[in-house]
Amino acid sequence: LLPAFTAAFAMIPFAFAKKQINDYDRQIKEELETALSIITTSYVRNDDIVTAVSENLVYLKPPVKNLFEEFVSKCSFLSTDMKGNIRWLKAGIKDELFSEWCDTLVKCQDDRNLKDTLMPIVAKYTDERIVNNELKGMMATVRWEYYMMVAMVLANIPLLKVLNAEWYGALVDTIPGKFVLGVCGVTILVTSMLMMKYTKPVGYERTGDER
Repeated sequence: LLPAFTAAFAMIPFAFAKKQINDYDRQIKEELETALSIITTSYVRNDDIVTAVSENLVYLKPPVKNLFEEFVSKCSFLSTDMKGNIRWLKAGIKDELFSEWCDTLVKCQDDRNLKDTLMPIVAKYTDERIVNNELKGMMATVRWEYYMMVAMVLANIPLLKVLNAEWYGALVDTIPGKFVLGVCGVTILVTSMLMMKYTKPVGYERTGDER
């Protein structure tokens, strides 16, 4: 019984950290949607990505703003290799759509006509957000049902003590009973990890050909 509870409590910090990371990634996506939209609009108008970023920095929020500020400084004072600077920008945030936007921006340095393909990439953020909003209620229902089932399983242990003390003793004091509790604990841990995996927000992924 002790190993099962030890593993369960040991997973709590990881679950909390995972939730924090997911919330952070969601905020980054929301800020990227705004940032790339206004920067792309300016870039299509003036054909200068450094100017496009500079004139819109005031509208951006950290940490996206910090990254673009460093990009402007790098382009203005450290390196004239625009393609290399854009690749450096791409490495600053791990996001599939942002990577695709940066890759397309690199190609725009050779062919300005490709700049019109940047806005459809930004529009994918909106599509992704709409899909997740539509799925949010459904996923919340699934998570709630799972938590209810886990609560019912755990509640059966003290309930058994009230209904039949002899059975409760067999469950918590004997080797077979402890084995059953251990299996239940491991099952809850595994299924909770799978539940978090399959109910997380959807994200855009590029295929091998697109990369």
